[in-house]
Parts: sequence; C-alpha cells; structure tokens
Amino acid sequence: MDIKKIDVSGFSPKKIKTATVIAVLLIIFIWIASTCWYTVNDKQQAVVTTFGKVTSINSAGMHFKLPFGIQKVEKVDVNVFRKIELGYRSTPDGMGFETYEKESKMITGDYNIVNVDFFIEYKVSDPAKYLYSSDSPEEILTNLIQSQIRNVIGSEEVDKILTTGKNEIQTRVKELVAAELEVYDIGLMISDVKIQDAEPPTEAVNEAFKAVETAKQIAETAVNKAKAYQNAEIPKANAEADKLIQNAEYLKQNRINEATKTIARFEAMYNEYKNNPGITRVRMYYEAISDVLSGVKIYIDCSDGTTQKLLPIDNFVQGTGGAE
Repeated sequence: MDIKKIDVSGFSPKKIKTATVIAVLLIIFIWIASTCWYTVNDKQQAVVTTFGKVTSINSAGMHFKLPFGIQKVEKVDVNVFRKIELGYRSTPDGMGFETYEKESKMITGDYNIVNVDFFIEYKVSDPAKYLYSSDSPEEILTNLIQSQIRNVIGSEEVDKILTTGKNEIQTRVKELVAAELEVYDIGLMISDVKIQDAEPPTEAVNEAFKAVETAKQIAETAVNKAKAYQNAEIPKANAEADKLIQNAEYLKQNRINEATKTIARFEAMYNEYKNNPGITRVRMYYEAISDVLSGVKIYIDCSDGTTQKLLPIDNFVQGTGGAE
C-alpha cells in the first residue's frame, strides 16, 4: 500500500498566520453583523435603549441596532391580554382551582363577611414605561386592584353583592383602578373586571341567600304575570270606556237636538200667537184637550157660542145599556 505524501512546503508560517487572522476577523464580522439585526413579531413591541436611555419603540418587523452594547433591545408582549386571579388560582392543567381565602374574604358595608373571587384582564399600554417606570408593575397593579375591590365591597350591602349588584361593582372597580393607573403611569391598562364567585363564608348563610334569591325570582314572576294581565285588560277597559263616552256623546247630542227642536217649535208657535192670538189660543186649547183626552170620543156642544157640555157619549151609552 502506497502512502502519498502531502507537500506543505508552500504553507509558510506567515501565510498560516495571515489566514488565521482573516478567519478570526471574518468570524467576528459575522458575529457583529448578527447582533446588529433583530426581529419583532406582531404581538410585540421592541424598546430600544442607547447607552441606557430609551431612544425608540419599534413594532413588528426586522430592525437594525448598534452593536457592542451601544444599543439594547427589550421585547414586550403588548397585544396579549394578561390575567390576575384574586381569591383563587387556576391549576396548571386548567381543570380546577385552588382557593386563597386571604384574598377573597372581605367585610361589607353592613358589617357582614363575604368571599368574593375576581378575574382581571389587563395589557401593556406603554412598553417603555412598563419596563422602566417601576420595578414590578404587575405587583403594583395587583395591590391597586385589591385596594379598590375592598373599597367598593366595603361600601355595599351583602344582599347586593351576592345578588343584583355584581355588574355595578365590576364597573366601579374597573373605573377606580383605571383612574389610579393614570396617576401611577406604569404602562399598564385594565381591560376587564369580573366577579367569578360571591358567597357567604358558611353554607347555612349561603342557603339563606339562595332562598332569598328564589323568593325574589318568584316575586318577579308574579309581577310579570300581573303586568301581562294589566296589558291585556287595559285595552279592553279603554275600549269599553270609549264606547261609553261615544254613547254619552250621542245621548248628549240627541238631547241638544230635541231641545233645539222644542225651542224652534215654541218660537214658531209664539210668532203665530203674536200674529193671530185668538185663533192660536183656541187651537192650542183643542190640541191640549186632544193630548189629555187621547183615545176618548168627546162631543162638544157649542151651539150657543159657548162650551156647555163635554160628554163621553160612548161610555154613557154603554153604561145605560148595561143598566138595561
């Protein structure tokens, strides 16, 4: 087996040294170049500091920075909602939770004790202030939330906390915490506050409040039924009232018309009386006799110019015949 010999006479120590220097410089250049570029994803913003001072905030994409520590980059998740759990902690597998009664137990405005669990969502509004305005912004936010929750719960009655006042409490806590965050200016904003659970510390009291809630629901059902009955009956009553009013208007107008006719008739008779008083007087007398003695046959003897006899001849004749 033949062994070939490599001729190294052409590689002088000087050339080897030069090649080594070039290789080292090339490696250093590649390393420096790699540290001059960084990328930011769509959920992040990058805070760039130059000699420790914030000089820019960059959004998603590829960006250039100065090497050798002249500029440093801190990436912050800004388009991500973060959570704070007060009174409980979810287990890592998400299937259960652990209670923290020290956080949830509070005293109400009417001096009762209640356990209230809260779930809070927040996000970073200013990454530079989030990184450099405070040592622990999350801890500051947690303390602010706990303080305002106890402030609100301490001003409400226990019935309202356990039943109908949850939405109002959530809104008040959110508004108060948002106002405090504006004062502290730590680069965080609160997105949502929810009451996960609210219950008395003992089961007996809890059952009593459940009974109260059930009674309220029954009362609301009864009120709704009454309103439905009211809504059904009022139109009927209004229709009947309209009918009565229309009938009364008709009777009123009828009486007015009759009175108008009577007045017109009287005025006509009066005008005739003024023109012919004698004739009118006699005619009125005959009309009155006809009205009073309607249905009776009467014979009037006026042969001598005066009324002498008013005889119901039919009755007289019938009476005589009966006597016979």
